[in-house]
Amino acid sequence: MSDEVEFRVGTASWTDPTLVNSDLFYPPSVRSAEERLRLYAEQFNTVEVDSTYYALPAERNAKLWTERTPDGFLFNIKPFALMTQHPAEMSRLPKQLREMVPAEERSNRQLTRPSKEVVDMAFQMFWSAMAPLREAGKLGMVAFQFPPYFIPKPANLDYLASLPERLPGASIAIEFRHPSWVRDETRRTETMNFLRSHGLYYTSIDAPEDTSIVPSFIEPTGEQVYVRFHGKNRENWFKRNITAAERFKYLYSERELQSLAKGFGDLEQQGVKRAYAIFNNCYQNFGIMNATTMAAILHGQEQ
Repeated sequence: MSDEVEFRVGTASWTDPTLVNSDLFYPPSVRSAEERLRLYAEQFNTVEVDSTYYALPAERNAKLWTERTPDGFLFNIKPFALMTQHPAEMSRLPKQLREMVPAEERSNRQLTRPSKEVVDMAFQMFWSAMAPLREAGKLGMVAFQFPPYFIPKPANLDYLASLPERLPGASIAIEFRHPSWVRDETRRTETMNFLRSHGLYYTSIDAPEDTSIVPSFIEPTGEQVYVRFHGKNRENWFKRNITAAERFKYLYSERELQSLAKGFGDLEQQGVKRAYAIFNNCYQNFGIMNATTMAAILHGQEQ
């Protein structure tokens, strides 16, 4: 493996309650949000932020993240729910957005069909809040994860094509959760070519095998690759009313990680400059352990 591919390995959260409460990574003496992020950033060079999906981020938070991490550390940020065509909790909408919702809808628990104006404003507020990370060179991917009902159709292709203009200068990763985008060879080729033509990066996943789950493969659509490791807990994957930590409760063996690392093997020949490996199996310290091992494997193969 060539050292021309820059590897970024981390987890999809540094604050998952099962991790924080386990004392398996953070010592009992590390209690504040600042201390936890500083400790995490001593061990890893990137992280994925999930909280921004549930509520629009504040510029103040982005500034604090910038101040609490070393130079070169990269944050991959999940966009707010409305930006990925998910419903959003009405109670979590900023006052400015809530006032744009028709009065008769404000008492609803969720906003499920936002107007174009509301979505446009969500994009503007999100991108404005990212200014401290952008200015510090600490914004990695903006990691879009679309819902299972987001399928290949003209309106959705138009939506994807609009993203670079709405987030100028962003590195945008696209994770599909409906397998029709890549299930057969023809559609997969069309999807990858579409992403390439619009400067979007395909998010590869590792997950259980099932006809309802996007298959696992790595295919670059640009100079960066974004891979999310969800684990292979097939039994929990389809359970309802469980936490994300429980759904992705899976500890990869070192042999599995060695095999998965081979998927990064020929990226330099495909023009890739940076590759992310993000572990979403954030149950207790599972993701931490697997990210540590994967980083050692990838950097060892650079030699």
